[in-house]
Amino acid sequence: MSLRQIFRNISSFILKLFLSAKNDSNKIAGELKNVLVIRQHNQFGDMLASVSLFRAIKETYPGCSVTLIAGPENFYAVEKNNLIDNLFVFEKKKLFVPQYFSSMRKILKQNYDLAVVPATVAVSATSCILAALSDAKIKIGPKSLDGKINELNYVFNYKMDLNWKKCPDAHVSDFILDVLRPLGIKTKNFGSVIDFDPDDEECAKNFLHSLNIKPGEYVVGFHIGAGKPNNRWALEKFIKLIYMIMKEFPIKIYFTGSGADREEINYVQSNLSLDAGYFLNRRIPELAALISKTDLFITNDTGVMHVAGTMPVPQISIFGPTNPFNWAPVGAEKYFLKKSELVNDVSEEDVFNLCKFVLDKKRKKQ
Repeated sequence: MSLRQIFRNISSFILKLFLSAKNDSNKIAGELKNVLVIRQHNQFGDMLASVSLFRAIKETYPGCSVTLIAGPENFYAVEKNNLIDNLFVFEKKKLFVPQYFSSMRKILKQNYDLAVVPATVAVSATSCILAALSDAKIKIGPKSLDGKINELNYVFNYKMDLNWKKCPDAHVSDFILDVLRPLGIKTKNFGSVIDFDPDDEECAKNFLHSLNIKPGEYVVGFHIGAGKPNNRWALEKFIKLIYMIMKEFPIKIYFTGSGADREEINYVQSNLSLDAGYFLNRRIPELAALISKTDLFITNDTGVMHVAGTMPVPQISIFGPTNPFNWAPVGAEKYFLKKSELVNDVSEEDVFNLCKFVLDKKRKKQ
């Protein structure tokens, strides 16, 4: 046995000795007044999908206070969400800063009735340990995910087997509730939401004013980047699509993006021979406010897709390797296109025909 394995076994023994929770198969008695949700892992889209879980807690226990421990990569998905009463951003690199450590300890010790660790694509060891260190009376989390045992499941009173394979086309916002359903905590509304304030709305209005939109013109937004290269529809296809739409409809267009999308934005700016707006490096509530005032939003399968999915506007999402039944936005006029595991098997004509369907409906209503 290697020295590394010996150290791992010793660490596991110590953690189990001090952090194990008693098994409890009885249902929670009485009202939940204070709940801790720990989701400092996973990305932006996963956090937005968690809105259904926050809603389920609030609907089942209307007077309940919800505290969320999020991470630097995902907290901004819910920073103004009205379903969350307290938000704490967990950052490992700050653990040795006394003031930060004291703040974290205070968050963990709030006399919680319940601490829950959700899981969708992975189980976070850090989230499990944070739950164990909390003062929650009941702790609930994954015993296993898709058949893979969570080695830290001993920190939970309620240990849940979570398995996508039971219903492989379940939407993530539905699947995430499986961790709480045995406690009778549920909702029928799986939609995500992003709240924005008047300042965000004013920012969006000012940007739209800069586009010089004429009466009768439709505003079409595009997000051409994606964190995963396999999710990026070809830039040439986006450009060709824009020209196809312009031949049929009077439109003004804009692009969203961040520093991570700079290469794609530069390419479009160099190869698109028409005026366009660029709404770059903006906060999520500002982005949501702009999309809410858009006639059609077209995007790759990425974080901004989930932002657009929270707004009541027509949306087309282009998919490659990901299962859209799990991850595509849900709701009225939320469309997705997928041909195969290769995103570029979706043609410009496929997307244009759907654009035409959406904008023709708008034209008939005018």
